[in-house]
Amino acid sequence: MSATEIDFYELLEVSRDADDKTIKSSYRKLAMQYHPDRNPGDADSEARFKAISVAYDCLKDPQKRAAYDRFGHAAFQNGGPGTGGFQQGDFGDIGDIFETIFGSAFGGGGAQRQRPRRGADLRYDMEVTLDEAFHGKQAEIEIEVSQQCEPCSGSGAEPGTGARTCNLCSGHGKVRAKQGFFVVERPCPTCHGRGEVIETPCGECRGEGRVDRMNRLEVEIPPGVDTGTRIRLSGKGEAGPRGAPAGDLYIFVHIREHPVFAREGTVLFTRVPISFTTAALGGSVDIPDLSGDVNTIDIPAGIQSGKQLRKRGAGMPVLQGRGRGDMVVEIEVETPTKLSKQQRSLLEQFRETETGDECPESRGFFDKLKETFGV
Repeated sequence: MSATEIDFYELLEVSRDADDKTIKSSYRKLAMQYHPDRNPGDADSEARFKAISVAYDCLKDPQKRAAYDRFGHAAFQNGGPGTGGFQQGDFGDIGDIFETIFGSAFGGGGAQRQRPRRGADLRYDMEVTLDEAFHGKQAEIEIEVSQQCEPCSGSGAEPGTGARTCNLCSGHGKVRAKQGFFVVERPCPTCHGRGEVIETPCGECRGEGRVDRMNRLEVEIPPGVDTGTRIRLSGKGEAGPRGAPAGDLYIFVHIREHPVFAREGTVLFTRVPISFTTAALGGSVDIPDLSGDVNTIDIPAGIQSGKQLRKRGAGMPVLQGRGRGDMVVEIEVETPTKLSKQQRSLLEQFRETETGDECPESRGFFDKLKETFGV
């Protein structure tokens, strides 16, 4: 919030058209909240209490309020039109009060130079296979990134030279300007808040303290990563200007599609077609997992398409944890499309012996048709 936005109405948390009763009520509430007796040892509360007291002293008086509404804080400066009736010192220390509440931007000592700006964070997208996500891997990536300039060691100054204190801000990094009622601090336009000026910039980096170069990095992909997993490499992002700290590099993982398994968290899904005789009589199928182990899945007799069978502990490892998820096998009963004469003869013999009890769902459906439509 800038200095010009802070006025007596905002301090008292009322609108500019508030009546006397509303202003008085809000003042009492805020005065009770920030009273020094209720906040012993709290300098901010004490300063805010003083500020709202000054604001209320103005707005409770019709003449002072009218002058303030017309001229703002300037009404009470340098013999302004609103100074009549004010006691000596009514606004003498208001700058100190605002400084305590809102910081040095409103006057007062202690200007500090701007902190070095940290380098930007960077993103790198990496695609890995499902097998690599299962086992983990050591990967090497190459990325162009701003790095500290070697000739000047990141200072931005030509080797053998240095920086001098900025003459305009005397090394504070900020300059002050008076705006009506307030004294406002801004970054120094000469040194851009650094407090120093480089007279002879480094020829390699032109005073930035960093240059763009290709960088090779080793990245450890832990077992269990999934699409969206983010790996942070601290300090491997863009170098900060003139020796400021570097940002971080974030590796975003994307899992390549697998020909057999689909994945949901730590669970692996696969669809297994079985013959209708295996579905009818029961049996088993062998499914290898990503560790290389072969898992025998027992097929109960009479299983239907869409039924899911679960193998505990045959899925993906838990990222940065222990154990593994499950493998889920979805059964799909396949109807034969090519039959020998003998097979067709056997099936026709089987059909002749059908009573309807062999497939209760089918029989139940057609019974409903008869009941509903009379067919």
